[in-house]
Amino acid sequence: MNNEKIPYKIYLNENEMPKAWYNLRADMKQKPVPLLNPGTLKPMKAEELAGVFCEELVAQELDNDTAFFEIPEEILSFYKMYRPSPLVRAYCLERKLDTPAKIYYKFEGNNTSGSHKLNSAIAQAYYAKKQGLKGVTTETGAGQWGTALSMACSYFDLDCKVYMVKCSYEQKPFRREVMRTYGASVTPSPSMETEVGRKILAEHPGTTGSLGCAISEAVEKAVSSEGYRYVLGSVLNQVLLHQSVIGLETKAAMDKYGIKPDIVIGCAGGGSNLGGLIAPFMGEKLRGEADCRIIAVEPASCPSLTRGVYAYDFCDTGMVCPLAKMYTLGSDFIPSANHAGGLRYHGMSSTLSELYHQGLMEAVSVKQTEVFEAAEYFARIEGILPAPESSHAIRVAIDEAVKCKETGEEKTIVFGLTGTGYFDMVAYEKFHDGKMDDYIPTDEELAVYRAKLPKTE
Repeated sequence: MNNEKIPYKIYLNENEMPKAWYNLRADMKQKPVPLLNPGTLKPMKAEELAGVFCEELVAQELDNDTAFFEIPEEILSFYKMYRPSPLVRAYCLERKLDTPAKIYYKFEGNNTSGSHKLNSAIAQAYYAKKQGLKGVTTETGAGQWGTALSMACSYFDLDCKVYMVKCSYEQKPFRREVMRTYGASVTPSPSMETEVGRKILAEHPGTTGSLGCAISEAVEKAVSSEGYRYVLGSVLNQVLLHQSVIGLETKAAMDKYGIKPDIVIGCAGGGSNLGGLIAPFMGEKLRGEADCRIIAVEPASCPSLTRGVYAYDFCDTGMVCPLAKMYTLGSDFIPSANHAGGLRYHGMSSTLSELYHQGLMEAVSVKQTEVFEAAEYFARIEGILPAPESSHAIRVAIDEAVKCKETGEEKTIVFGLTGTGYFDMVAYEKFHDGKMDDYIPTDEELAVYRAKLPKTE
């Protein structure tokens, strides 16, 4: 649909819930470079991707020009169960910090799955059902995406096969059981079920796994099973598109009261929450209509933006997926078994990587214990137990608010509270018992993985 010049406001219904997803790439002058076929090093064609992904999702993935995609009525009806999600002024946190800053958070944990992941899960399940598929395969880190997808597949009566990063599978048994309650099968990854899983286990005995490993297994399972396709909870353009509902609602609520953010902060793993939250604000920046600082926050144990390189790399550890140009630590990189499982990915969304490369947003990395200090502080003051992933954004939001106190500046800070942490109590227990460490990879370790990056020129 030709809607590049139509203001996004007309795509909101009377409840300020978006009626269309916003494609940030349409406003980018320098577009993300295309995915490459690892065999030919040529841009991936739609027909090649259609063997792995649903056909309509492939169209969304490759479209750099359409500004808005209307949300199908079936998905809108599902969204209405929990959207619009709350945009909350953190008055108690402001008072406790004694800061002149105004702090807001967009809370995405007010649905049954407990996180923002449901926004894209229901969309991807819908397109799979529309295509007449039997089911889908996927990976999950902390379990939020797997939980959301199992719920969405149950809604559309689709089979759901989940490969869960092994350390999270062991740390979060209740998240695993929620997935099984919704009818999904859940396998710890890497596993002996797939050829790529067996290969990874042979090369890395006793590994705790990574999102890259789990992606490889899920893709192999999809392409070897008739009537199945692979779906992904982050990184891809289609996922950032679906997650734009977060930012569109945030901006609509702020516009209603004449509030302009000075700083927008999101946790960053593969990029789904961050890309969704910042979409309309980054769109304004790209169009020259407004400006604000945008900060991506990642774990120091898996610092793809802050310590990675901008290069073509495999999206998965098993090297069965296309090559994407992104900030990456190397597809063979397996981070330490930290408790922010959803952020344990070696790379970053191509779209967000391009924006970062252009200097349009910032990135910081934070240590695990500092993240949990902020999580506990926030829980005691604001009354919500945050997910470890979300708490990365909380950490930096607090830090920025403290800076405002020191300088006397009255800035408006918005951050994404991506989900709740009620299935992450093993992590909280280790923090409280003083058993949590702050492992950070050395430059020498990262250089080993960087040397293995594929040659594309």
